[in-house]
Amino acid sequence: MSAHALYVTAAYGITAVVLAGLIGWILFDQRACKRELAELEAAGVRRRSDKAGTVKP
Repeated sequence: MSAHALYVTAAYGITAVVLAGLIGWILFDQRACKRELAELEAAGVRRRSDKAGTVKP
């Protein structure tokens, strides 16, 4: 394997690892945010965008 092919393979490998890490971080953070929102809604905290007296479908 030439030096150039090794460099390109390593660059693609590092990029794949970084992208997988970012996707994992986003999914983990999404679950944490959903859990936090559910806890707040269960405690009776409502969003300002909710109109008083309206029911979500």
